[in-house]
Parts: sequence; C-alpha cells; structure tokens
Amino acid sequence: MELIFIRHGHGEHLNDYPNQLNKIHPGLTELGEMQVSKLRNELSFDSDDVILVSPTKRTIETALMLAGNHNIIVTPLIGPRMFPQNLEFPFLKCDYIYSKQDIRSQYNKLTFLDFDLDCWNEGINRMDENLFEQFGKQLLSWMEKNDKRYYIISHDGTIINYRILFGEAGLTRSDFLGEAGVYKMTL
Repeated sequence: MELIFIRHGHGEHLNDYPNQLNKIHPGLTELGEMQVSKLRNELSFDSDDVILVSPTKRTIETALMLAGNHNIIVTPLIGPRMFPQNLEFPFLKCDYIYSKQDIRSQYNKLTFLDFDLDCWNEGINRMDENLFEQFGKQLLSWMEKNDKRYYIISHDGTIINYRILFGEAGLTRSDFLGEAGVYKMTL
C-alpha cells in the first residue's frame, strides 16, 4: 500500500508569523496557491486513488486544487496534530477544524470518514498519545482493507506523528515537509 503525504501550501496564518497563528480557518495565500499549482503538475491521480484531507480550510483548498473531481474524503483523524506533543503549548486558533456542518455548507461534494469516533470537537491536535495511536491504527486498518494508493493532505506535525506511528524512528521537526511538500511511504 502506498501512502503519499502532502503538506498544504502556504497559509494565511503564516503571514506576519507568529502574529497570525490565532486566525481562525486560514486559507491558502496566493503563494500557497502557486505552490499547490506547481505540485499539481508533478502528481497524477488514478480514478481509484483515495484522497484523505484534514478538515481545515487550507488543506481542503489544497485537496481541491490537486485532486479536482476525484472523491475527496474529509477526516478529523488527520487533522492538525502538534509535534512534539506538549500540552503546555497553547491550542492555536489556526488549528481549529471545521465542523461537519461547516464543511457541508461550504464544500457540499466532500464526504466524511470518522468511524463514528468522537473527534470532531478539538480533533486530534492535543489528543492523548494512546488514544491517537488507537485512532491512527483504526485508520490504517481501514486503508489496508482497501489496498489502494492514498493521498493524505494534512499538516507537518500530523504527518510526522503518522510516520512515527507507521514505524519510522528518530524523526524531529527538521523532518517537516514544509509548504506543499510530499513524502511517499510504502507499507
């Protein structure tokens, strides 16, 4: 099974850094749109690929630019997640996730995946490590049953957390992908 992690393009919350980190639901900037547009020319999607996206504006915009008419599935299981985990760090407003109702009203063609888990309020950002591991393994089990190529459009911290969950060791913040970065992994 091939996993292709993609980090969203440059977001509005990164303008005037760090003063905009408490901007709610930041979208892509013009630079972010250019980064994603360039990335679109480097990727190809097959009709049976699965595109999973975090429930934030910047990741949904990235997914729509990259995948166009493909089936895009929104899941809080790949929403923003802090790395490294430190509950003393503040919960930044830029990492608030959309509710299902917000997504339905703004992006009516998107579908959801959540296994009926209670993770739409705060998402996985500051979730206990053991609970995150449980949820992540449930997502992996679902992916293994479908044996397809998965594009996971998310955030730097989330991508690192999943790479660790899927068996990589010794990762640090220096392993972040950066804007519109791509990391491929085979399981």
